[in-house]
Parts: sequence; structure tokens; C-alpha cells
Amino acid sequence: MALLFLWIYPSLLLFSPFLFHEFAPCEGLRNYPENEVTLLDSMSALGNLGWEAYPAEGWEEISVMDERNTPMRTYQVCNVMEASQNNWLRTRHIARDGAQRVYIEIKFTLRDCNSLPGVPGTCKETFNMFYYESNNANLWFIKESQYIKIDTIAADESFTQVDVGDRVMKLNTEVRDISNLSKKGFYLAFQDLGACIALVSVRVFYKKCPLTVLNLAQFPDTVTGGDSALVEVRGLCVNASEEFEAPRMYCSADGGWLVPIGRCVCKPGYEEHKDFCQPCRPGSYKASATDAYCTKCPPHSSSHLERASECVCEKGFHRAETDPRSMACTRPPSAPENTISTVNETCVTLEWSPPRDTGGRGDITYSLRCRKCSGDDVKCAPCGSGVHFVPRQFGLSVAMVMVTDLQPHSNYSFTIESLNGVSDLSPTPRGAVMVNVTTSQTVSVVLKERRSKDSITLAWQGPDRPNGAIVEYEVIYYEKNQREQNYTVLKTRSNVMTVDGLKPGTTYVFRVRARTEGGYGNYGGEIELETSHEDMLAIDPNQSTILAVSIAGGIILLIFLVACFVVSGRHCGYIKAKQDPDEEKMHFQHGRVKLPGSKTYIHPHTYEDPNQAVRDFAKEIDASSIRIERVIGAGEFGEVCSGRLRLQGKREIYVAIKSLKAGYSDKQRRDFLSEASIMGQFDHPNIIRLEGVVTRCKPVMIITEFMENGSLDTFLKKHDGQFTVIQLVGMLRGIASGMKYLSDMSYVHRDLAARNILVNSNLVCKVSDFGLSRVLEDDPEAAYTTRGGKIPIRWTSPEAIAYRKFTSASDVWSYGIVMWEVVSYGERPYWEMSNQDVIKAIDEGYRLPAPMDCPVVLHQLMLDCWEKGRSERPKFGQIVTTLDKLIRNPARLRELANSSVWEDPTTPEFSVSTVEEWLEAIKMGQYKENFSSAGYVTLDSVLYITISELVKMDVTLAGHQKKILSSVQSLQTQGTHVQV
Repeated sequence: MALLFLWIYPSLLLFSPFLFHEFAPCEGLRNYPENEVTLLDSMSALGNLGWEAYPAEGWEEISVMDERNTPMRTYQVCNVMEASQNNWLRTRHIARDGAQRVYIEIKFTLRDCNSLPGVPGTCKETFNMFYYESNNANLWFIKESQYIKIDTIAADESFTQVDVGDRVMKLNTEVRDISNLSKKGFYLAFQDLGACIALVSVRVFYKKCPLTVLNLAQFPDTVTGGDSALVEVRGLCVNASEEFEAPRMYCSADGGWLVPIGRCVCKPGYEEHKDFCQPCRPGSYKASATDAYCTKCPPHSSSHLERASECVCEKGFHRAETDPRSMACTRPPSAPENTISTVNETCVTLEWSPPRDTGGRGDITYSLRCRKCSGDDVKCAPCGSGVHFVPRQFGLSVAMVMVTDLQPHSNYSFTIESLNGVSDLSPTPRGAVMVNVTTSQTVSVVLKERRSKDSITLAWQGPDRPNGAIVEYEVIYYEKNQREQNYTVLKTRSNVMTVDGLKPGTTYVFRVRARTEGGYGNYGGEIELETSHEDMLAIDPNQSTILAVSIAGGIILLIFLVACFVVSGRHCGYIKAKQDPDEEKMHFQHGRVKLPGSKTYIHPHTYEDPNQAVRDFAKEIDASSIRIERVIGAGEFGEVCSGRLRLQGKREIYVAIKSLKAGYSDKQRRDFLSEASIMGQFDHPNIIRLEGVVTRCKPVMIITEFMENGSLDTFLKKHDGQFTVIQLVGMLRGIASGMKYLSDMSYVHRDLAARNILVNSNLVCKVSDFGLSRVLEDDPEAAYTTRGGKIPIRWTSPEAIAYRKFTSASDVWSYGIVMWEVVSYGERPYWEMSNQDVIKAIDEGYRLPAPMDCPVVLHQLMLDCWEKGRSERPKFGQIVTTLDKLIRNPARLRELANSSVWEDPTTPEFSVSTVEEWLEAIKMGQYKENFSSAGYVTLDSVLYITISELVKMDVTLAGHQKKILSSVQSLQTQGTHVQV
């Protein structure tokens, strides 16, 4: 038996150097994947492995050389000739290095039992592998029963003696794993039960997810989990980066990274480059970590160093705190241009054009400073609180303001500043323009007079310092104590006038005032003069017959003159004073007090030739001066377009163009042009202005000023809740002023409604729709009456509905409905009630309730306009006066008709000193951060806040906007710091 073992065993040893021929060179076996960490590698040992083998005659450690003469340590056993083999080989203690799961890779060769002659049937072709987990690294003995079996290892290919001779023997490689390790380390053991085996290599390793950088987050080397569990790993942001969302990944059991979540972003001033953040180069910047890359500096700014988070503005340019860093640096605007001042006694209207240079911004506002100057125009002082600005003095968004309550006969200097968001940041003077105006002067007292029995000649001194060149003088006279019955106006260009046709021995009262291009001045004092008694006939009985004949002849002559006056009056609104061709005389009877300088409205249909009315009242325009740009609507007679009008010597203006459609009849042409004949007689800032007509070529056109915001009802619906009550009152005041003008001219509109009011870009409301042929046949708001024709029931007074009695009083009723439309932002009067229900309800005394947030005083004014008796309704002049008082004293608008308590921080129930307290007081505390972030940190700063600024602060609910702006209006009225 011993001889046979020696024969077999040396033969195994003899051929052992050739067992590895297929795997040379050996160094290639040592290049392992980067996600594997080797704990034990027998092939890398330079000396004895020192493993424990028992019994001693079992496993034997042998050194062999591969083809490159690299030493290799192997263990082999081949006790196949003896039965009942139990040979153990145990490694040294292997530290697990924190791994919960390790892998064992073994490479071995195994001899085919059939290739061994004379070997008993107990020969084996397998062996067993075990492990024992322990914290002790120096155990010298482990019981067999303490080991845990890993697996029984069998060879995929065994070799024979012939194989050794042919040098084609194969290595077997098997890999097994151990999971859920918890102690410091473990021992491996190999059990041979009677096989001929060479253990060429044993390698123990664990897998890890290697260090990696993804989404600018670095994930460290991570040992895989046990039992194939995923290990969640939190990444760390690389240089100059910060977390946008916590970066995480999962390490899988096979050492791969899975499911990336979150990311890091480069800090301001840095941009991503591969797997790290690099600084922005000079000339570029990155303001926010969420921006992807550095960008070039915006206009008028630069960065000279790396890592710029914003670019510095060039000299003279600035960036507001609320401006995004990507916005170009801007500068303050230049001064306003084309200033125009219009003086009307103690009221001045200032208008101007926007600055030529806006500084690159769109948030242009205007502020005014007022100074009153002494006679030498050298000493000037602030105007004080007695002067009022409508709509306001500071923070104007429109290029127009009306200044009221000035002192007469005084010089004023107004400085108009144009401002934008960076004006306060600039050390240079603001863009401003100065306007000097002089309030109206009265004409001096009469210097001389000459009287006769039927005439008086007057001479007067003009104003010392008129506001521009004097255009004409206006003389008003009436019989003493008879002013309301007969009021006569004379006009002349000289300062001498003879008034004839007077009654002998009668006292007359005279007043004189001047008109310049800037408007009318104040009247001078009243002068009482009496015609003489000379040349009066003494009635003699002997001459009674002659006197009677003379009287009869005088009566006939008087009747003739009256008839001539009536006939001629159909074609003009005045008669010429015989004694001076430059004078105009107008008689206004029945106690009607006329606007100075106005004329009586003349119905175009009183002309025998309607074309003559067009020639008298409308200017003919050359069609080549008109450029039509686009269609904006359709009228009763044809299209309505917008375009431009350029007249010689004047600047180009926007206009609206109504054209008469082709195929018209003579009546349609006459009716179409009649509107121009009417509009041409009106000259008022709140009446749509006629620019002219085109009648000498086709198509026939009517040219009017262009109103950018269209009809008032549509405009209000589009901007529901976006105006302060003062702005609404300003609109109503403009409409009432226009209607007062029409009423003073004895013109009755008949269809006053918000749909027939036009609004321009400055929110100025103007009365329109003067078509005489308008029978409202196509008006959906109209209804047939018993007398035929259609009228707008919801806007029409009861007497006009029942008796077709249209007067200025019926227009006042309609104005009350317009007030309701304005305050309700274009809601339909009487809602869905039928026209018949409306008529019945009004007759029974029903009146429209106050709209939401309507001040009590406005609703009361509406109710006054809706008095059933037309004589009880206010006149338009009274309405204008009432609205002027409300504009000057907005505190009266605080009490709402539909609210018992108006939450106003300036009432005695409140005491506020900060923006936060103010917002809490008006129940708008949810916007405190919005105001703070936008820079509104003091009560003074919110005084001139606008709708557009509220939208920028994400205050988008119309009701909230209205509530805030209403409270701001109260702060403006009462002052910002209120103490109880």
C-alpha cells in the first residue's frame, strides 16, 4: 500500500508545475474588479501560508513555479489508497473588514478516480468547505461540530495521467458566499474525505460600490449589504456646490449604484463642468444656484473677477433691489417733454409727454412740486396744503394732473419730475421740467363810459399780466334785478364796446373778463350804469294821433324784426352787434345760465341744406392726410377703423375713422354726416372731439380722436375691482362735466349709458354717440314703446318712457344709471329683469340698491338722480360741484352703503405705525411677507402703491387689491401715523 501511494503521490507532485499552464501568466489573475475588496489571496503569498492541517499526514503545503518562475503556494492531498479519510485544512483568521457578506473563490484540480489503478472504491471526487465565525484571531483548535458547512465542492472537469502528459489539465473555479456575518472575522476549513486534489488558489473578498461622483454629489466607497439588501447612501456635494435636493443612491448587492435621487447645484458664481464646479470667468456671472451656467453680464454692467454672482453696474447706471440680477442696469429718465398748461381761473391743468429717454425701464411715474412766487418771480415758497392735485401729486402714472384751489392773480412754478425705479439711487439731479403759470387776472374797472337814451359805450383796462395773448373780451350785462330773466353776452377783440338797443332810463349791470389761449379769467367787479332820460317823448294831447300811429308802426316793425330774428336764428346761434363787426351778441332767455363762451346747440335738421350744416361745423380733411391701420369695429353705417392723421404743420395723431359703406342712399349719407354736424359744435375735454370729415371723395368718413381703452362698460368689466374709489369718482366727474356742457348748450343726449362713454389711455372719460338718426332699432337694451320707436328702458327716465319727454332732467336720470354701472364695474342694470318688469318696478318706487363697496354719498347721489319728479333731480352743474367736493375731501367716501363697519386703520378704533400692523388691521396680514420682500417697510412707502405693483407682489385677487388700495387712499387722506 505504501509503495502504491509513493508511486501515485510523486507522480502528482511531478506534474503539479504544469497544472496552471492554461492560466499563465499568473499576474493576470490578480487584476480584480474595482468593486471587489480582497480579504485573502493565497496566490499573492510570498512565504508559507501557515494554514493548520490535521492530521499531519493529510493536506500538505507545496511551493511550485509557474512558467514565468513565479512561486505559488498550494495545498494538496491524495490519500486515495486508504479508506476512511478525514483530512482538514483550516485557514488563519480572516478579518471581515465590516462586510456582512463575503465571497470565497477557489481554484483547484482533481484526479479522476478511474484513472488511478488499484484504488479502492472509497476514492472521492469531491470535498467540503466550512466556516467558523469568531472574534478570536488566535484559536488553535476548533471542533468539527462547530463549523458551519458552506457547500460540497465538485469538479467540473477532472484530469487523468494522460492529461498530465499532454499538459492540457484544467483548473476548476468555484465561488460561494457567506451572508449575515457579524463578528470580527471567520475561519475557512476544507475537508477531504478521500480525493486526489490540489487546492491551487483560495481568494476571499467582499463587494463594494466604489467611490463615484454623480449630479455633483460624491458617494463614498460603500460595502454591500447582506442578503442582497440595498444600502441607501447620502451623497456629499462637491466643491463650491450646495444641495438643491438631498442627493441619495442605493448600493446593490453586486456592487453597483442604483436609483439616483436628488442633486447638488453649483453655488452662485460657479457653473458645472464635468463632475465639479468651476468659477465664472470675468465678464460673466451666475446669480442663483438654480441657474445652469454662467452668463454674460447684462448691458451696462461688468464683472472683473472670477466667481461673480452679479455684475456691477457701470457709472451712472443702477439696479433696484427688486430688479432681477439678469436685468440690465438702468438709469433715471430724462425730463418730461412738451408740457402744456391750461389755466381756468384758479385751476390749472398740466399735461406733458413721456420723457424721451426712459432710462431703459417701464416703471415711469411723475411727481410734482409746487411753488408760489412773488411778483418779481424771484422769491418762491412751497404752495402748502391748501393746493390740491387730482388725481394726486406724487406717484402719477398718467401724464396729466389738475391743480385746484390756487389763489387768483398769482404766479406759480410747477416742477414736473419723471421718476423710475432707480431714481432714488442716482446722485445726479432728477429729470425735471419747470412750468410757470399765472392764474387768471381780472379786468380793471371801467375807465370811461358814454351814455345815451338807448346805448352805453364802455372802455376798460386789460389784465396787467395775462396768461398769454388775449384772444377776446367777454361782456355780460343785464337789467338790474332781472338777471335770471334776461342774460346777454357780448364778445369783442378790442377793449372798447358800444352796447345799443337798451331801454331809456334803465339801470344795467356790466361785467367784463378776458380770454387767452390758456382759458378764461375772472370777471371784474360789477359796474352799474343807467341810460339817459334825454330824447324821451313827452306825451302831448295834440300829438296823440301821431304818437298812436308811431306806436302802431313800431309794433309792426317789432313784429317784423322778431320774425327775421327767428328765421335767421335757425341758421346761427348768435346775431352781430351793429356797432362793431368784431363783436358777437348771444341772448339766453328763460333764466338759463350759460357757460361763458358757449353757443346754443343748433339742430342740423333745421338747415334746408344739411350739407351746409356739415360745412359750417365740420372741417374738411384731405383723404391723403389719413392712414388707416386696422379695423376695430363696425358701426351703424360701416366699419370703424383706427389710424393716423397728419395735418400740415401739426404732429401726427391717432384717430378713429368711421366710414360710410358703399351703396348708401342720400338719406343715409345725410344721417351719417349729421353726427359730425353735431360733434363739430362741441368743444370740451369730456366730449369726443371731431377732427374733421372727408366728403369730397369716397368713402365718406368722420374722423374723431382715438380713445385707446374703448367703451367704458367693456373697460370696467376687463378691470373689475382694480381702481380706487377716488379714480371712479374722477371718471364720474368727467362724464358729469361733459354732460353739464351739453346741457348748457340745450343739447339732450337721450342715450347716456356706459356703452356710449369712451375712455382714453389717461382714463379720461368722454361722452360720445351723437347720431341723430339713432332710433335704437338694433339695440338689445331697447324696447318698443306705445308711441313707436325704441328707447333704452334700463337707462331712461319714467317720463321719457311714458311720454317721450326727453330733457336734461331725463339725461340726469340716465347719468344715475351710469354711476351705478361705474361703481359696479359694468354690471347690467336691473340684472335679468325683463324690460316690462323694470318699468313696473320703477313705477312702484323701486330703485337700484348700492353696488358692492359703494360709498353712501355716491348711492345717495344716484337716488337723487332717480327722483320721480324731474324738477327734483339735481342739475349737472350741481352734480359736478358735489363730485368736486368729494375729490377734495375723500374722507366722506369711507362710509360704505352696504357695510356697517369699514375697517380703516385711520379711524379711532385703530392705531398703526408699521406696515405689518396696518395689514393686520385691514385683515390682509397674509401679505406681510409680500410687502416686506418688495421693499415696503414703512407706511410712507405704501402711500402711492399701484395695481401693477400689487400684481408683482402676487396680490392678484381683485377684492384684496381693492381693499388695500381703499385703505391706502385713507392713509393719504388722514396721514400715515395715526394715534388714538
